[in-house]
Amino acid sequence: MGLRDRLIAQVRESGPMSVAQYMTACLHDPADGYYATRPALGADGDFITAPLVSQMFGELIGLWAVACWQAMGRPSPFRLVEIGPGDGTLMDDMLRAARLAPDFVAAADVWLVETSAPLKARQRQVLGDAVTWAASLAEVPDEAPMILVANELLDCLPPRQFVRTDKRWAERVVGLNDAGGLAFGLAGAAIGDLAPDAPAGSVLEQSPAQEALGSEIGARIAADGGAALLIDYGRDQPGFGDTLQALRRHVKESPLASPGAADLTVHADFPAVLAAAAREGAATAPILTQGEFLVRLGIGARAEALTAARPDRSEVIERQLERLVSPDQMGELFKAVCIHTPGLAPPGFEA
Repeated sequence: MGLRDRLIAQVRESGPMSVAQYMTACLHDPADGYYATRPALGADGDFITAPLVSQMFGELIGLWAVACWQAMGRPSPFRLVEIGPGDGTLMDDMLRAARLAPDFVAAADVWLVETSAPLKARQRQVLGDAVTWAASLAEVPDEAPMILVANELLDCLPPRQFVRTDKRWAERVVGLNDAGGLAFGLAGAAIGDLAPDAPAGSVLEQSPAQEALGSEIGARIAADGGAALLIDYGRDQPGFGDTLQALRRHVKESPLASPGAADLTVHADFPAVLAAAAREGAATAPILTQGEFLVRLGIGARAEALTAARPDRSEVIERQLERLVSPDQMGELFKAVCIHTPGLAPPGFEA
């Protein structure tokens, strides 16, 4: 029995499930979940991430980590952690750039937090035994400062969705239609007045999972010191909207169309994540667009250097640069945020 049939059977037996429960099952079901069995990254897969667009992205993040480490007083050892490391390209590019600072590399205790067996196998092919794997951030040893990077991780952490009707708020759920297939609906019980002035039809997303990660990172940094860089597509201020989407072969489809066979994502709620980290005692930097952040780190100069070294690839490098920083591509929708030790001035986020 495939995942769709099992989800239908579960709804018949136990009733509708929340959007968060549905998304979690589609992504992480041990037998048929997308990340558990068939994640497909890159041009020939279902989606492409910034590290796969150009080496410039990972190289700049690696140099950002070196600058953070220097600003932290060059601690040794420290934990260099990536959560959701994809196929290992980002960490590989980071470590290559970081070789310009041999002391940084020598002090780094490198950890990858990964739950997907297929992706872990790809990471091992790229990085060999230079890193250690953990299934959660809690498994990464503490009592040492941490520099953490997470690119396109928050969008995989599911939200609950609430819809404003004419009279009340109700939670959006996944149930069954008259033909017995999966369908969106509203739960019967009324929800407290989340936003009394919102017009009927408004959709409000709240992600306890995203906030929990913000809290965990904030508590870890408040206790041990360090900085965390989170880059993702999402909102820089509270707002309404249904952002749940499914991608398959770079084409959007209904989130209910192919349970387990498509990647499901939502927008990161950066204000909520940063607020959760701040409640744990960490400091937070202003939210930047990805384009602004990369420009501040010097991506223009890096593109010029690559072009000088490989003039035959100048057009490719220019397209890659545009993809990463242009407002009508990844530059505006994607945001960069930093959670850090109070008093630390993380590179790129200076006022």
